Amino acid sequence: MHSPGPIRLDPLAMAWNTVASFSTYEEAQAAVDYLSDHHFPVEYVDIVGSDLRILERVTGRLTTTRAAAAGAASGAWFGLFIGLLVGLFTNGPRWLGLVLGGVIIGALWGATFGAVGHLATRGRRDFASMRSLVALKYDVVARGGHAEQARAMLRDGGILVEEPPQAEA
Repeated sequence: MHSPGPIRLDPLAMAWNTVASFSTYEEAQAAVDYLSDHHFPVEYVDIVGSDLRILERVTGRLTTTRAAAAGAASGAWFGLFIGLLVGLFTNGPRWLGLVLGGVIIGALWGATFGAVGHLATRGRRDFASMRSLVALKYDVVARGGHAEQARAMLRDGGILVEEPPQAEA
């Protein structure tokens, strides 16, 4: 007799009980915060972003000098950390020398790596940017049969306003 393969359960299909949909994460977060403030068991709630997009906001032109400066700043912080770590085992005036030496050496190495890293791109990426993942819609979903209770609480709080059904043409 042929035994079927393992049973696969889709947790999203099983638990997808949409309470409300919002256009921003902040609105969805405020709805869950409202539920929490009113003693709803929020351990049964998820915020699910859908229709994901990558947003890359260009912040400016990136030159070798700017890449070296950013590397120097990053290296200085790392050098400060190492200097303080080594300084824990030192006392007296040598402590200050270790910390300052760590900052200076870290900044020099960071500037070098920043400049070399930028030059290695050979002009293919001469801009600085910040990337983020954004969703066009955020659903608040409830598991374990709690969706209707959450909907009712959000309606009572004025957060969820149900639109009347559209008349068919």
